[in-house]
Amino acid sequence: MPSILSSASAMHNSPATSNATLMSRRNQAIPRGVGNIHEVFIARGENAEIWDVEGRRYIDFAGGIAVLNTGHRHARVVEAVKDQLERYTHTCFQVLAYEPYVEVAERLNALAPGKSPKKTLLLTTGAEAVENAVKIARSHTGRPGVIAFGGGYHGRTLLTMGLTGKVMPYKKGFGPFPANIFHAQFPNLLHGVTVDDAIRSVETLFKNDIEATQVAAIIVEPVQGEGGFYIAPPEFLQRLRALCDTHGILLIADEVQTGAGRTGTWFAIEQAGVEPDLITVAKSLAGGFPLSAVVGRADIMDTPHVGGLGGTYAGSPLACAAALAVMDAFEAQGLLKRSQEIGERFTKRLKAMAVEHPIIGDIRSLGAMVAIELFEGGDPSRPAPKATSFLLAEACRRGLILISCGTHGNVMRFLVPLTASDALLDEGLDILSQCFGALAKADLETV
Repeated sequence: MPSILSSASAMHNSPATSNATLMSRRNQAIPRGVGNIHEVFIARGENAEIWDVEGRRYIDFAGGIAVLNTGHRHARVVEAVKDQLERYTHTCFQVLAYEPYVEVAERLNALAPGKSPKKTLLLTTGAEAVENAVKIARSHTGRPGVIAFGGGYHGRTLLTMGLTGKVMPYKKGFGPFPANIFHAQFPNLLHGVTVDDAIRSVETLFKNDIEATQVAAIIVEPVQGEGGFYIAPPEFLQRLRALCDTHGILLIADEVQTGAGRTGTWFAIEQAGVEPDLITVAKSLAGGFPLSAVVGRADIMDTPHVGGLGGTYAGSPLACAAALAVMDAFEAQGLLKRSQEIGERFTKRLKAMAVEHPIIGDIRSLGAMVAIELFEGGDPSRPAPKATSFLLAEACRRGLILISCGTHGNVMRFLVPLTASDALLDEGLDILSQCFGALAKADLETV
């Protein structure tokens, strides 16, 4: 009788395997709450290209939701993980320590902005990093309160859902959420919220909801991810820093999506000239392997008691090996500069498309963290989620993988691997242009 492994392998390689049959099996085995943007099953990935189980090729402009800044199966990452597999795969760092964890921490400490000495805690997921940042902030300040921002996204655990400022699909039906969490306005001039408005909304919380002396931390994304790729103006981050300093509040930069080089600097907040007290990072840190971190001022990071921080899989040896390879790749291939070049290339092409297709109401980019927001008739008060959904499906049909975001589902975000060639970028953008042409002819009421 063949083993389960060999049977599974034979099934994977069977000519009868198709996206439809696998999706049918998926629907029988996996709860509906785990959504799928595209009904495509990957068989192989290489840099910024994907081949599905039916042999069809796709260009990947999603990057695993900002996880693959160095692309699918980067050679340095693959080699580093293979080498680590030959040594050991797990000890639990709190039981038996290992050098790769220490080296990743050392390198992140050196990369973090500001002159203060830094220390780093390694974990597994972005949500876990955010939870631990809040724990550390509360331990250091002795205060319970946390302020986050409307439209922000911080994870799917109960605490991080509470911090998240977006109900659908993350919070609906899952409450109640932890107490002592408050939401202020995020600056968004396109939709009428100025920096002054946003800062005033924080100060209003101090008057109406929680006194400043009870706030442990303010957590902010330098570029909102799920919220719509809205970029925090440098002035806003600088004024938040000053506000935190005035009231003894810690500033947490949630760089789970922006970090690891996506925006043209290793951390996005560097571009505002601000040193946060704590930074969370995950996603592209380990090139597809689960790894996250909290990087912060050494005096703050050392506040929790011995045994208060950690996790069984936190700082996995395989993920640490991958992260070191990712950081090496960034240096060897000049990927921070490449991020800026990709952002410029996308922006130029998207502006040209916007002239022909006024439904593209806004184009925004910080390095290679690029988005377009779609409005009916170009009117910011009339979001166009149906058009966005049409474009995602049409692009997939034509061989381009895209994803959306935004409170209204009308923002298309681009997270292409930074290792993609110019030729591949142009091929994908050509497909996107064709999709807008198809949209112009489509009747969305009948699609």
